[in-house]
Amino acid sequence: MYDEIPDTGGPGTVILLNGTSSSGKSSIADELLRILDGPWFHMPVDAFHAMRGGQEIPDEDLQAEIDRTAKGFHRAVAGMARAGNNVVVDHPLSRRWRLLDLLGLLAPEKTLLVGVRCPLPELERRERERGDRQVGLAAMQYDAVHAHGLHDIDVDTSVLGPRECAGLVRQALRDLARPTAFETLRRELG
Repeated sequence: MYDEIPDTGGPGTVILLNGTSSSGKSSIADELLRILDGPWFHMPVDAFHAMRGGQEIPDEDLQAEIDRTAKGFHRAVAGMARAGNNVVVDHPLSRRWRLLDLLGLLAPEKTLLVGVRCPLPELERRERERGDRQVGLAAMQYDAVHAHGLHDIDVDTSVLGPRECAGLVRQALRDLARPTAFETLRRELG
């Protein structure tokens, strides 16, 4: 009886918030957790980087370490969703391989891809005010993050607050059109 692995049903839903650093992904995720029906997990990639211990990583090894962490993060997100959990993911698709990897791991019909947008001057202002981000990171990610061109919904955090953006995302989830952006991207890029 206690040795049986429980049946947890089908895959959970994934809301993938894709935007540059300082675009407002985490603030939207916090609001989504307040307004979405049922239990949801917030899985920010920054939390996985924060779990890393040990010595400082030399500059020449840093990108490989970031890539390994992102690849593991993708598999953790996919595992949570496959086990039937609903997940809000906070992750910039700033490298093409990240999107390609997630297209192969997530159930495309159960994934809502959200473009979290903000004009570059506002991103740069936020970086300076926050003081906890590498200055220039948003500018480095700016062109790459939305290069694939397709989202199920886009929100502009320079115009709307986190609560308003979360409300739009919740509605987009309820009205999710088929094929989803992930279904289309998997067909076109896969």
